[in-house]
Amino acid sequence: MMKLINFAPKLLMLCAMTLFTLSFTTENNAFKGPWELLGMRKVNYSLDRDEIIVTRAEGIFTALKVKVKKAPINMQKLVVTFGNGEVEELELRNNFAAGSESRVIDLPGNKRVIKKIVFWYDTKNIANRKGIVEVWGRH
Repeated sequence: MMKLINFAPKLLMLCAMTLFTLSFTTENNAFKGPWELLGMRKVNYSLDRDEIIVTRAEGIFTALKVKVKKAPINMQKLVVTFGNGEVEELELRNNFAAGSESRVIDLPGNKRVIKKIVFWYDTKNIANRKGIVEVWGRH
């Protein structure tokens, strides 16, 4: 019985430290909504633009993130059209390596319905692999 009494404060301290650490985790979904893939496009080899249509059925979003796969891409900008017709142009001007992703891009205002996302990019891919751009939205 004495061993159990001596162990209780240590167990309590361990639980408190675990909860404290979890409260600072950046991907803690208790404080941030889940991420959903809004669309993906296989990109061409030159200066181009692509469009992802998002339906109202997919819900409302607070932030976006861009992920690049298979080949590097120079992303110029994203233009987001919201459900109410407002348009937000987001300058990225970022060279994404294959397998990288953007910072979290908070959307203006509160939660927003997204109608479509248009992105401008260029590639300088000497390996002739087509890159893939994914756009993710956070609820």
